[in-house]
Amino acid sequence: MRSFGYTIKQAFIQFVRNFNLSIVSIFAITAMLMILSIFFIATVNINRAAETIKGDYDSIQIYLLDETTEDDAKMMIEDLKKTDGVEDAYYETREQALKKFKKRWGDNGYLLDNLQNNPLPNSIIIKIGDLEKADGIAKKAGAFGGVEDIKYYKNTVDKLLKMTRFIQTAAAVVMIFLIIVSIIVVANTIKLTVFNRADEISIMKYVGATNWFIRGPFLVEGIIIGLLSAAIALALSGGIYHKAVEVFGDQTRAMLSMDLVSEKVLVTNLAWMFMIIGISIGAIGSIISMRKFLKV
Repeated sequence: MRSFGYTIKQAFIQFVRNFNLSIVSIFAITAMLMILSIFFIATVNINRAAETIKGDYDSIQIYLLDETTEDDAKMMIEDLKKTDGVEDAYYETREQALKKFKKRWGDNGYLLDNLQNNPLPNSIIIKIGDLEKADGIAKKAGAFGGVEDIKYYKNTVDKLLKMTRFIQTAAAVVMIFLIIVSIIVVANTIKLTVFNRADEISIMKYVGATNWFIRGPFLVEGIIIGLLSAAIALALSGGIYHKAVEVFGDQTRAMLSMDLVSEKVLVTNLAWMFMIIGISIGAIGSIISMRKFLKV
């Protein structure tokens, strides 16, 4: 316990003595985590949008004109069911469609209760068994009389998936680069502290102090820098995302019928990620800075 107390005390003393350099390290790691959070937030929400749309991708929805009767729709359904690649087809009334929208909007579904008239049309939903044949099925469905429009998300899904893969790759490359830079900054900061205590370290080694006893305060100092950076980055990221949800939440709900990832879920994931990355950067930076002074 005495050794542990010494380690913690020395870590904070070193942090204060090198306050300006510590602030530079904190700023560098915080900037890295902020950039990482932007990529993470974008990736998570794009993935959610892609999954929402892919739920419709295995189906084609045929919007019918108001004058198209249910009997007309049943005749279309019988024809469609005979088409290769069609797993099922069924009729959906405008009332059923509105209920589905309310369910998808979740807690905000009550907003649709104020509609004076249901703007949604009756429709036929085609479940596709073979996605390779989806284009042909969509063309056949569009040739029916009494059809107003066809909802088919193939191009949108393809673009979203490409965008998702690009963002994931870019995030990985940027993250690796920034982590390396942050480790170097922390290592150099702690290295200056080591230089200032070179004589003291030599004496400690001479009297038999173990490498880990000497390394402990520097390791804890690096972890403190990493944790402070993570806390600042989390606060900033959470505030920015809260504002983004306020500004873009309704637009996303209107365009894609989906909510952005909740702030609670996102901040919780960011907290764990920032804490792990911050501690790792601080610890690795301190270990690297000590390698020339201690044989491991």
